[in-house]
Amino acid sequence: MPKGIMYVESRPKSPEDEAAYHEWYNERHLSEISAIDGVVAARRYAPLDNTGPYIAIYELDAHDLDAVRSRLTESLRSGEMSPPVGVQLSPPPTTLYYREIVSYVP
Repeated sequence: MPKGIMYVESRPKSPEDEAAYHEWYNERHLSEISAIDGVVAARRYAPLDNTGPYIAIYELDAHDLDAVRSRLTESLRSGEMSPPVGVQLSPPPTTLYYREIVSYVP
């Protein structure tokens, strides 16, 4: 079965919004997005030096990765998922999709 990831870089819109940003992301958004068929795991990362964006990696596992991408896009556009809280939207978060080309586990 094809595997892939959705890679997202985002930031809080201000220092005052940082707590709300993390609460929304961790308590609502990760579970909402993980409920989409084809999304099998979600992880967030913070920069070691506290500069730069926060990173979210969503693991995708489906026969049709483009269909997963379409479901994610539609869920966001339709309002099925909660609107972002405390997220910098200008410029918007960076979202990229990747398909796995090789996996190596020693």
